[in-house]
Amino acid sequence: MDNYYGELTVICMPGCEKFVDEVDGYLREWRGTAVCDTFVVKPECKRFANGEGKAVLHESFRGRDIYIIADMYNYGVTYKMYGKEFPMSPDDHFADLKRVINAIAGKARRITVILPMLYESRQDKRHVRESLDCAVALQELENMGVTNIVTFDVHNIGIQNAVPLIGFDNVQPTYQMIKALVNTVPDIKLDKDHLTIISPDEGGMTRSMYYSSLLSLDLGMFYKRRDYATVVNGKNPIVAHEYLGKDVAGKDVVIVDDIISSGQSILDVAKSLKERGANRIFAFATFGLFCEGYEAIDKAFEKGDITKIFTTNLIYRSPELLAREWYAEVDLGKYVALIIDTLNRDKTISHLLKPAERIKALVEKVKS
Repeated sequence: MDNYYGELTVICMPGCEKFVDEVDGYLREWRGTAVCDTFVVKPECKRFANGEGKAVLHESFRGRDIYIIADMYNYGVTYKMYGKEFPMSPDDHFADLKRVINAIAGKARRITVILPMLYESRQDKRHVRESLDCAVALQELENMGVTNIVTFDVHNIGIQNAVPLIGFDNVQPTYQMIKALVNTVPDIKLDKDHLTIISPDEGGMTRSMYYSSLLSLDLGMFYKRRDYATVVNGKNPIVAHEYLGKDVAGKDVVIVDDIISSGQSILDVAKSLKERGANRIFAFATFGLFCEGYEAIDKAFEKGDITKIFTTNLIYRSPELLAREWYAEVDLGKYVALIIDTLNRDKTISHLLKPAERIKALVEKVKS
């Protein structure tokens, strides 16, 4: 008989409904529909006419083991302020998350917050006199009684040092990415004669090394030459991408990154690889923000510079993105359900965080 840490409850923050419904479906399937109709609770996150907000919960959470799933980057959720419609910013989503935790009022037995893309994850270290938003946000959650943070492919794993006394699990979707590539591109060959892994910058080398090691593929890297005398949109513009690595002529290439923001870096790297004779070019990115729209990627796809871009369904994807021929979605619903199910049983999730054996089995299956 299974022993659970507490009665399981999944709180769905606004904008996560489709993803959480998928997670809930797996949980009910594994535990039997007789347990309950749903594990999900959807709070009311209300707004006053002047933009102030509040969270309302319509049931008690005393003694429950709570998992809050929140997408900080869903700009598809809107609210009205002074009669005008506004998309919710990451700051708005984070404020609502804190309101929900506040409404629980310390009655839960344990609170785990699942932030697929960690809030303010790119503001994780200080260079000059600037804020350390990610560290402050994590400490706020800790002070409110959160006992565990689950996030994916965090920009800088060192940020967990901000909250050393609570759990911090960083999950990599490596297996799901490779599986999606195999399913989407049936003729892909996972050997070093036909495929190469590329890191678009120095910061992504650890991530790319993991892929190349597991798949026994060659690894290349681009490093960015920036104009440090100029600042555009808060950052130093890239002057050029310089390549370090073996010849890619005639080979398929996978560019591995954590975030696609504007997509320009990926496109510059893809163009450079094409000039070096690369065959098909695929991009893996855990999170696809596409902050500047899709027009540039559409043009690159038409020219043949990019073949497919794979991103997860952990954060919001607009209908326009889902309709793109070059886009491929990587489904993480079952994976998140497994994490929640295991944690609720108070078991270790180490086997879920280390997919090496599953990846090797997948590679052998493809090769055979």
